[in-house]
Amino acid sequence: MPEIPETMDAQVLREHGDPDVFEAATLNVPEVDANEVLVEVAATSVNPVDTKIRSGFASDLCPDSPAVLHGDLAGEVVQVGDGVDEFAVGDEVYGCPGGIAGTTGALAEYAAADAATLAHKPESLTMREAAALPLVSITAWDGLVTRADVSPGESVLVHGGTGGVGHIGVQLASLEGGVVHATASTDEKRALAEDLGADHAFDYRRDVEEYVAAYTDGEGFEVVFDTVGAGADNLGNDFAAAGVKGRVVTTVSRGEADLDPVHSKGLSVDTVFMLLPLIHDDHAGRLRHGEILDRVATLVDQGDVVPHLDDTDYGLEEVNEAHRRLESGDHVGKIAIRVKD
Repeated sequence: MPEIPETMDAQVLREHGDPDVFEAATLNVPEVDANEVLVEVAATSVNPVDTKIRSGFASDLCPDSPAVLHGDLAGEVVQVGDGVDEFAVGDEVYGCPGGIAGTTGALAEYAAADAATLAHKPESLTMREAAALPLVSITAWDGLVTRADVSPGESVLVHGGTGGVGHIGVQLASLEGGVVHATASTDEKRALAEDLGADHAFDYRRDVEEYVAAYTDGEGFEVVFDTVGAGADNLGNDFAAAGVKGRVVTTVSRGEADLDPVHSKGLSVDTVFMLLPLIHDDHAGRLRHGEILDRVATLVDQGDVVPHLDDTDYGLEEVNEAHRRLESGDHVGKIAIRVKD
């Protein structure tokens, strides 16, 4: 049994604001309740929800001050609570167990995690690579495998094909046999999307009617997966790109959108909000997250899914720079943060 210290280093939030509001702190190591494990965190990654909580845009999701943010983690189990049978001390795990109100986050040396939300880390990945996967993999799986249920030969459009969720979505849609089309903002990102399995990649600024005509003979896509997070600002493009009886799945559906195309085309519209089982203490939903990550780990170790990391290397004390990088839009792939060297 490894010796567990009483205190730990962390980066915390005491007020909302720009990336420089993070500050170093010494906190007590979290206590482990029944059905939880204590994870020595090796790495975490940055997701848009983390920047929204930090900025105050999603302040309702913020843990109590001093708040420890970030849900994604990879690390080693150092303590096992009552009722946990699937993990043992020394196991390497990954998951997205917290970083929001009522949970402990990953911007610290240790995190208490609901064992249901975790899975054994893919053996072929480093801790940084594994930490890049949980939230985005669960979201992409829910969107394309569960909600859209992509079938072989179907035309699939992934908006934001090299973003965190999008680059996993491209790979999953390809594995399901879809004919995958991805939008991206630069030549570099479009080349990456094709390397990941997209049959076609093009500039998201192209006119919708133009690319619908070019890639679907004007019929529209059978599946549209919108990962860009623009809500109603992009839903109109989603509806315009979808074909009759198409399935539109989005990660953000806030705001007002014209629903006439939904009626005239008979579209189905789904929203994926990965954090719901954490927010509502939904045990079945948390178990499902762990099950998805188990399946993703198998795909990763088979070489079928590959996380793409941004070409940066941040430590825990550089979390402000990692947030700034994500918000700049200059990153390509997921931004990972080393917690343990």
